[in-house]
Amino acid sequence: MAVRQKAVATLPTLMRALRKELPSIPQRLPSLRRGFSLYDQVNLIDNVPEDQLRFQGYTDTGFTVNGVEYEGSLLCVGNLLLSWTPKKMSDITLDSLSIFQAVRPIPEILILGTGRYIQPVDPEIRKFILSTGMKLEAIDSRNASSTYNILNEEGRIVAAALLPYGVSS
Repeated sequence: MAVRQKAVATLPTLMRALRKELPSIPQRLPSLRRGFSLYDQVNLIDNVPEDQLRFQGYTDTGFTVNGVEYEGSLLCVGNLLLSWTPKKMSDITLDSLSIFQAVRPIPEILILGTGRYIQPVDPEIRKFILSTGMKLEAIDSRNASSTYNILNEEGRIVAAALLPYGVSS
């Protein structure tokens, strides 16, 4: 009984001490949804080979891949990284995607990064991509680069055609 009375007597003192020592939080803590989103480009699989392409960041004008900053649009097939000429969605033509007629093995999916916003894909381009045997996913470039990372880390044969994030039309 004496132990309980002593604990009850010290409780107000403990509460005052805790209130005084609360650390100040400079910004809101991220939600769990944000903590586990594709935006964070979390490496989900351990022991990924060093030569495997990984998007680590993006800007309005380019991307950071394996620690190297690249300006402009990029085309990735497996672990091959190429500069890509289109600057906006209207520049994407059958000719700019003609590499997929020659690439073997054929990637199972082409992730098309459309810039800042998701934009519609020309029906002819969609038909061409499907005729090669690939699936097509058109999403904003931030999510496209993260999706590429995840699928590539899983060992899937994937391709990405990415416009810089600053492209909005």
